[in-house]
Amino acid sequence: MSDTRRRVKVYTLNEDRQWDDRGTGHVSSTYVERLKGTSLLVRAESDGSLLLESKINPNTAYQKQQDTLIVWSEAENYDLALSFQEKAGCDEIWEKICQVQGKDPSLEITQDPIDESEEERFEEMPETSHLVELPACELARLEEIADLVTSVLSSPIRREKLALALVGEGYIKKLLQLFRTCEDLENREGLHHLYEIVRGVLFLNKATLFEVMFSDDCIMDVVGCLEYDPALVQPKRHREFLTKTAKFKEVIPIRDSELRQKIHQTYRVQYIQDIILPTPSVFEENFLSTLTSFIFFNKVEIVSMLQEDEKFLTEVFAQLTDEATEHTKRRELVNFFKEFCAFSQTLQPQNRDAFFKTLANLGILPALEIIMGMDDLQVRAAATDIFSYLVEFSPSMVREFVMQEPQQADDDDVLLINLVIKQMICDSDPELGGAVQLMGLLRTLIDPENMLAPTNKTEKTEFLSFFYKYCMHVLTAPLLANTAEESKDLPEDSTKVNPVCPDNFQTAQLLSLILELLTFCVEHHTYHIKNYIMNKDLLRRVLVLMNSKHTFLALCALRFMRRIIGLKDEYYNRYIIKGNLFEPVINALLDNGTRYNLLNSAIIELFEFIKVEDIKFLIAHIVDNFYKALESIEYVQTFKGLKGRYEQEKARQSRSLPRYRREARSLEDDEEMWFNEDEEEDDTDAGVEKRVEEDFPESYGKFMGAKKAKENEDKENPPKRTASGSFKFTFSHSAGTTNGSGGTSSKPASSSSPAAPNGSAGKAASLPAAPTVKTGLIGLVDYPDDEDEEDEEEDVEEEEELSPRKRPRLGS
Repeated sequence: MSDTRRRVKVYTLNEDRQWDDRGTGHVSSTYVERLKGTSLLVRAESDGSLLLESKINPNTAYQKQQDTLIVWSEAENYDLALSFQEKAGCDEIWEKICQVQGKDPSLEITQDPIDESEEERFEEMPETSHLVELPACELARLEEIADLVTSVLSSPIRREKLALALVGEGYIKKLLQLFRTCEDLENREGLHHLYEIVRGVLFLNKATLFEVMFSDDCIMDVVGCLEYDPALVQPKRHREFLTKTAKFKEVIPIRDSELRQKIHQTYRVQYIQDIILPTPSVFEENFLSTLTSFIFFNKVEIVSMLQEDEKFLTEVFAQLTDEATEHTKRRELVNFFKEFCAFSQTLQPQNRDAFFKTLANLGILPALEIIMGMDDLQVRAAATDIFSYLVEFSPSMVREFVMQEPQQADDDDVLLINLVIKQMICDSDPELGGAVQLMGLLRTLIDPENMLAPTNKTEKTEFLSFFYKYCMHVLTAPLLANTAEESKDLPEDSTKVNPVCPDNFQTAQLLSLILELLTFCVEHHTYHIKNYIMNKDLLRRVLVLMNSKHTFLALCALRFMRRIIGLKDEYYNRYIIKGNLFEPVINALLDNGTRYNLLNSAIIELFEFIKVEDIKFLIAHIVDNFYKALESIEYVQTFKGLKGRYEQEKARQSRSLPRYRREARSLEDDEEMWFNEDEEEDDTDAGVEKRVEEDFPESYGKFMGAKKAKENEDKENPPKRTASGSFKFTFSHSAGTTNGSGGTSSKPASSSSPAAPNGSAGKAASLPAAPTVKTGLIGLVDYPDDEDEEDEEEDVEEEEELSPRKRPRLGS
């Protein structure tokens, strides 16, 4: 196991009061059937053998020391300790222990310390005096019994002794017989005392007492006692609700009587805890920890018993997917599964895994696909909750199922993910509560972070290809429908707000959810979303929403563009420039006027990012096309800074051009010297060259003559620089060829066209190459007045950047 958080050393205290190291392993907390309780298990990291199996006893005092140590006593002379490698693991196990015992994890010891004098008196007492002497169970002594029960709650030792006495003498059943007598006699005072007694007994927090009180023949009388709260003028009618109003529905008859009894008991005990008992005070909140555990383990047992009954679950699934099943019956079946999955959350991780695997094998996902396509809103809502449990449990399991669907269905609309998307789009809730939940589930399914399972390394590629092919068009349909092109028939004096831009609040909320998901895709999906945006011209459609009267929607559209620009991707930048997609953003800034609001700040931050990151391609486009509209904005220095970067780059390129021409001349001179030196270097080379001249006198002479003529021509007619006011970047992906072996220089290739949107460009001019000089790819400056004369530039270090001015506070 690679989880270092749970790596521990197990120690035991020997007879000499020294700690012995029992081994190193990994600790977990899980329910152990044999021990009938949640236990701490430590398995050796070497061979997986069991180093420790210790039940978390509700009454054992556990102590946390030094942030990484948990110490406790299992018996009188048997002390144990777990030493954790990391504090986080210690905190995690400590919280589990406190959860079982109903204690506050912020404490460093789980049991109240015993007062020394009280402990001494307890030890000095003879064994027979360890038990509390209970008054006789009579009507006349109910007040005395109530006072006794109330008085022991502040002392752990006295609570323990009273609990032993109540169990040993069968006292609970005698008290409940008195309750029936008082109720027959309408003895209100006695009923009030019984309320205090039963409430106090619950606060003793003992599972042995709960077993008696919550048995079939006692629980309704316990509920009856709790109806007579002295603070109420009239008693509550809890028993009437439990017996008449609350109806137990068996969607499929439960044949196991023990299971049926356990379900009834759990429901009633949960009712006592949630409805009848008052909210405990700060000092009482730990008194009912065992009651919480009682309910918890009941639920675990119910889920386990149902899971083991394969006939029952098979029959439920059969009726759920049967077209002949009535709507009412199907609704009950779906609600049963919803509650069943909710109960499963109480299981330990490994048991929960087994539970969901059982459901998967029985066909829960195909069943959900059927019921999510139904018209019944309640059924769809319950199915959504079940789907959320499955996605939370295993996104990979859901993805594996949906990728197999196109092979079985011809219609994309019936795919499970598309049904989920449609339910999100068609949510009738004005606040879109269901849509928000479904959007979160979709986000989990398309998140590459949980697609890194080593068992299936191609899951990410395969699922994203599936999603963009079969589902993305369904997700973006509302967005594309609400951002269609403006009608050409509109009058010229119509309002600036795009008439198709949604002003309906619910529609705007839905579009904001879709945009949030698309923004997530931009951040986490690379080429899939890039291809989709460019093929659908999606950013242009999204920026239509900058006109919305709902500022939150305009901000969502802006956030989408900001994520794209934040990637600093050349293809995205070319797409933005080619489509002139800054225009709606700048229009929104200008329409916003001098208002200092979130929209204003977000737009300025976008341009500030471009300036700080020095994205030259975008800076040139913004300054060339929009600076006149922006130069009046002086409450921030962002746009002046963009202009400064623009002019700095323009000046740098202007200065660099003559320098490269001088370097070109120098390179040619060096090349000629190299030829001369090379001839004198050794006789072998000279001999070879001589043989070449002798063997091919005509060709060699023509070659050398042409070379010298070209050199003289370049010296007599150097390239002329022409002035230009333009500032455009053209990108070259190929340099001129160089040949160092033979010493010949390649002819310069002219470039007369700017770079194409797809990143390709004309051939760049190349400099003659020498073996001792390495030249790199360079950007070109396009001078429109002299397009036939372009030279390749080398990349050089940029000059010191303009110092950004301190940004003043924005005015209102």
